[in-house]
Amino acid sequence: MIEDKERWNKRHVEKPMRHNVEPVLEKYIDKASVGTALDIACGVGRNTHFIADKGFEVDAVDFSDYALSQVQENDRIKKIEVDLDTYNLEVNKYDLIININYLSRRLFPQIKEALKRGGIVIFETFIVAHGDFNNPANPEYLLRTNELLHAFVGLDIIYYEEKDDINLRGEKIRVASLVAQKR
Repeated sequence: MIEDKERWNKRHVEKPMRHNVEPVLEKYIDKASVGTALDIACGVGRNTHFIADKGFEVDAVDFSDYALSQVQENDRIKKIEVDLDTYNLEVNKYDLIININYLSRRLFPQIKEALKRGGIVIFETFIVAHGDFNNPANPEYLLRTNELLHAFVGLDIIYYEEKDDINLRGEKIRVASLVAQKR
């Protein structure tokens, strides 16, 4: 566990990302009612800050203490340092949940349960790609075609797409994006 934390801390220091807000979040945040939000694997808070500025009370969750130290101090942001391999989400707590560039399949059902009625999930992460892509090499961290869509069956799908993209480091990637609402 300590080795994982050190690996993530090192990654944030040696390969810092730009601080741009994820476009899918910018486009769809207004679908969510302002209230409580969860940013899963928030990193240095690029999306956390945006959500807080929109008026949400944000639980910013990450394993990297270095990354969390970069999240600005704000009355609307609660930093939570946890191992996401063992962390469990509270049921019926959030109006908005975002999960960007992180994959833990065990959290799929928990995300659905953690949403309040009317709550929105915005999820985007890497998908299996062939050729000249810079996606993670470990298949455990890659979605399969339509996997994200199938994982959130039971929610109303607002938007779903699988596409080639450019990551925050300017590298070619393939991602799946989903925006869905709990009724």
